[in-house]
Amino acid sequence: MQATRDFLKKLGLPPGDLNELPSSAKRFPDGAQYRVEIPSVEGPNALAAVLSEAEGRKVRVHRVSQGSGIMLLTDGEIREMAKLGAEARIEVSLFVGPRASWETGAQITALAGKNLGARHRGMEQVVYAIEDIKRACSLGIRSVLVADEGLLWVVNEMKKVGELPAELVLKVSVQMGASNPISIRLQEQLGAGTYNVPTDLDLPKLAAIRAAVALPLDIYVEVPDNFGGFVRHYEIPEIVRVTAPVYVKFGLRNAPDVYPSGTHLESSVIALSRERVRRAEIGLDLLRRYYPEATQSELGAAGLALPVVV
Repeated sequence: MQATRDFLKKLGLPPGDLNELPSSAKRFPDGAQYRVEIPSVEGPNALAAVLSEAEGRKVRVHRVSQGSGIMLLTDGEIREMAKLGAEARIEVSLFVGPRASWETGAQITALAGKNLGARHRGMEQVVYAIEDIKRACSLGIRSVLVADEGLLWVVNEMKKVGELPAELVLKVSVQMGASNPISIRLQEQLGAGTYNVPTDLDLPKLAAIRAAVALPLDIYVEVPDNFGGFVRHYEIPEIVRVTAPVYVKFGLRNAPDVYPSGTHLESSVIALSRERVRRAEIGLDLLRRYYPEATQSELGAAGLALPVVV
């Protein structure tokens, strides 16, 4: 196997998983190693709850993300989320829709069809997705979640020619599924601004990915049940050391799936959002205990895709 490993090294790739777990020297633009993300923040009331809970618990949240999709938020709700994010100086990332799992195709429901994930089937769905992004940007959002390589590429091309804001961050969803350094480098080349790795990668695999790419990684340290349900809080210090720059992402185990969300589920979504911030307090306490020298971004730091008020 040595000849294969040597060829990979010539390409600037790690020759295998990095079991020695080297410290990452890469950083966010402000020089920090880590930031905090709270996912499944499904509307302005949930975002307000996250901000309130974070202030009370002294948890610095840098980014929130939403999974139900831009298409399931009203203009007023998107404007309000942008306003709250701008005032708090945090990034607000909204998922693009429609996606395969909510469409009329049947493959996604088959046991062997789950790999279709959140991709866009056919050109009409790509057009819808682009329109979704245009709408969000017009209402002040500057970060969107994507899970399709074709959409990632075309939206990046639109940014280059001014069809979409140049500062728009394309956050690649965990549902994309690329799980090795080469595949994730390709996502970076296609325009990914940050990449959410699969939830079950161990530290040597994460170290190899970090060696191959410069973009920030988004890593679940507590994972929703439908993505594995792992609770990796004690690994946070090593995750930060090895994979910086990294968004430490606090999902929630033993929680109901609220996608797609709406006012009929809002009380649950708000309670779940508050608990995710509590979990972040627990995880960050462990980080400070075992890796006190780790550096965290300030709110509004360079590289955050802060929304604007329109």
